[in-house]
Amino acid sequence: MAKDPLAEAGLHFDELNKLRVLEPEVGQKTTELKEECKEFVDKIGQFQKIVGDLIDLVDELAKEAETEKMKAIGARNLLKSVAKQREGQQQQLHALITEKKMQLERYRIEYDALSKVEAEQSEFIDQFILQK
Repeated sequence: MAKDPLAEAGLHFDELNKLRVLEPEVGQKTTELKEECKEFVDKIGQFQKIVGDLIDLVDELAKEAETEKMKAIGARNLLKSVAKQREGQQQQLHALITEKKMQLERYRIEYDALSKVEAEQSEFIDQFILQK
């Protein structure tokens, strides 16, 4: 079988009878590879978009989590503040109770002393009336 002189020179005809430098099989494989590369680039683009959306979503969730964390810390600090405030009020009330107990004891002593004075004065009045 004789070789085609154009084929020996590296020139070939395609299915449309156009003169090509590449062999038809190589040209076809190149075209297929080009299409596969385009599909691959498109898929990579879609993947990058999906990953970008996912990153945005994760960032948004992270911000929301940080906001909730700050709210929780604020609530905890408020609770601690309220607890300390109650503790202070409790100490003030205990001091007031102690003060009132001491005042009550002073009033009892004063009452006993005044009762004794009243009894002495009543006895003095009774003796004075009896002497007249």
